[in-house]
Amino acid sequence: MTKISIIGGDLRIVKLAEMLLSDGFELYTYGLELADSIEKNEAIIKCQTIEEVVEKSSIIISSIPLSSNEEKVNMPFSEQELTVEELIKHIEGKIFIAGRIKEEIYNKVTNAKIIDVLKREELTVLNTISTAEGAIQIAMEETTKTLHGSNILIMGFGRVSKILSNMLKGIGANVYCETTKVVNCSWIKAYGYKPVLLSELKDCLGKFDVIINTVPHIILDDTNLDLVKKDCVIIDIASAPGGVDKHAAKERNLKFIWALSLPGKVAPITSAEFIKETIYNVLKEIK
Repeated sequence: MTKISIIGGDLRIVKLAEMLLSDGFELYTYGLELADSIEKNEAIIKCQTIEEVVEKSSIIISSIPLSSNEEKVNMPFSEQELTVEELIKHIEGKIFIAGRIKEEIYNKVTNAKIIDVLKREELTVLNTISTAEGAIQIAMEETTKTLHGSNILIMGFGRVSKILSNMLKGIGANVYCETTKVVNCSWIKAYGYKPVLLSELKDCLGKFDVIINTVPHIILDDTNLDLVKKDCVIIDIASAPGGVDKHAAKERNLKFIWALSLPGKVAPITSAEFIKETIYNVLKEIK
């Protein structure tokens, strides 16, 4: 029976642990003691120290992302705290799997196989589904209009925005896609959306009921936010620093939501299944 140690993580990791146990793995955990399903399951061995949990197996799974502040490991189901620095001291000689792992960790740990699952194409693509659904859920909750018939701008034309645009079109929204590339305009038209070049964004910002950003650098700055309708709902699903000047949005009393880590919030079971699938692919490749 293969042994796996799990350190910290959100509800996705809790669900992942349950799935791995069902698949026949021997599980050891640390930093999940507040998760009822973990605590009550006698088949899962709860370790009291970081040293103990790491010693138990050669495969270590930790949080996705590993840290929110680059200092402490994400452990929302624990009253304990563990620094990233302390964790990486213990992963020498191990297979270490987590998300959004900083480059400096690769440099500090030389005798370990470090896998960042958020860099895996299969997980990135699958996560776009729950991310898109989560963004639509927020838009429905925050706007006073139906999305059907609304003018919705998606900033960026990458993986998430393509899935999101397709879903929004399916419920009858008027979908506009912002892009920096002229060639993308043809694809946007081919899909049945309306293209907006970044250089022309200022000319049409005032027409949108909902704006959803997928680009991780500021586009809706002080100047552009002055052009947005006062009742427009702005949702930013991009990682830091996001695409919206948060201070400027607050100053203008605009309805702004920075929605990070949507897969884990809106569909933890499905996300756990995607993570499990990706981990199995990783382990097959290593062996």
